[in-house]
Amino acid sequence: MREALFIKKNKDRWLRNQEQPSADADEMARDFIQLVDDLAYAKTFYPSGKVTRYINTQASRIYLNIYKNKKEESNRLVSYWKYDLPLTIRKHQMTILFCFILFTTCWIIGFYLSKRDESIMRDLLGDSYVDGTVENINKGNPFGVYEGGNPFLSWLWIMVNNILVSLRYFALGIFLGLPTINDLSHEGLRIGAFDQMFAGKGFGLQFFLVVFVHGTLELTAIIIAAAAGVVLGKSFLFPGTIKRIDALKNAAKDGVKIIIGLLPVFALAAFFEGFITRLYNDISILTTIIVSLSVLFVIWYFVIYPIRLGRRMVTRQGEEDL
Repeated sequence: MREALFIKKNKDRWLRNQEQPSADADEMARDFIQLVDDLAYAKTFYPSGKVTRYINTQASRIYLNIYKNKKEESNRLVSYWKYDLPLTIRKHQMTILFCFILFTTCWIIGFYLSKRDESIMRDLLGDSYVDGTVENINKGNPFGVYEGGNPFLSWLWIMVNNILVSLRYFALGIFLGLPTINDLSHEGLRIGAFDQMFAGKGFGLQFFLVVFVHGTLELTAIIIAAAAGVVLGKSFLFPGTIKRIDALKNAAKDGVKIIIGLLPVFALAAFFEGFITRLYNDISILTTIIVSLSVLFVIWYFVIYPIRLGRRMVTRQGEEDL
């Protein structure tokens, strides 16, 4: 059989294995056996052909997946945080960047609109919240809103609320991502108005040192959760070379992987808001350290590490192809 005919005969199956790898162990093993047969045939008749290297790469990948599935659950958990989630973040980094830019732009718009017209601030935040905050500022305790309530109950309520918000952002992505984009834009406007409420009274720097004790992780997770929703909507609009339903399934899997990865981030952010943010008057050095460490963590784990890991995987793949 000529090499071109061999490729034409098996191309669809190879592409399916590459673009839609099976998660089922039995199907994965069956795909691996077929690829080994193809590899043996290719090595016999086309030993120096590109198709031989291609099949060998696919077979190696499936073998590694099978081997990985045999590891202990704890190893899978480590692999998830070390490889799976960062690589998924890397895969959709442009969508995450889009959501970050959108959120930041709306923040700036909300900030300056509220500066010019206080009624916009009240429309975005509500009269009672604005009046309560202004009262705290006049009392000399501008961030008193974070001191009320039971810390433990506050932690639980904030955590559950933020997780539900992230799930809503993701689920709304099914409607072409438009409701998710709308909700994220509105949240950006609200944060901008919230910022202006303090900056207008001379507490601009304190806003970041206090609110971002929990806000660094919380807002980062909200933006990434929204990106998961946009990925879902975008997959249907722009499926690429595969069927729309298959693209939607792949995007849903990636989105679920991202949302699950954000759960501990939301939990930690809520813990900071419930227990730590309220200490800004008493232990300001602690809150400042937490803000700094949170910023470093976000930059490293959600930006630098996925990029470095992605480049490393590409380099390794290229070496295997040679």
